[in-house]
Amino acid sequence: MGSGTVVEHHVKIGRGVRLHSQVFVPEYSILEDEAWLGPNVVLTNAKYPQSQQVKSTLKGPHIKTFAKIGANSTLLPGITIGAHALVGAGSVVTKDVPDYAVVSGNPAKVINDIRDLPYEIAAEMIQ
Repeated sequence: MGSGTVVEHHVKIGRGVRLHSQVFVPEYSILEDEAWLGPNVVLTNAKYPQSQQVKSTLKGPHIKTFAKIGANSTLLPGITIGAHALVGAGSVVTKDVPDYAVVSGNPAKVINDIRDLPYEIAAEMIQ
């Protein structure tokens, strides 16, 4: 876990999860085995933050095995990032991401399949 990273309570963290510096993981998030979150990644859990029932509706993102989230990305409440998926740096993820998908942008859109990318290109997307 990098410096300045915050992990709130009621978070499930699998084996081998890597959290770089300044990552924020709110309540009720799930990080499965070998998930990787780059610097300054922000996960959110309040879909309706001004609601009087906000506490009863909290739901963080679910990041599946071997998924990688690039630096400075934001994940909105309740979404799922599929296994082996790659979120490009600076993306804002508003919807579920399928297994093996490569997404990028604001809002993030599927741009490729991780199995179709050379390693060097995939590595550049998360920095």
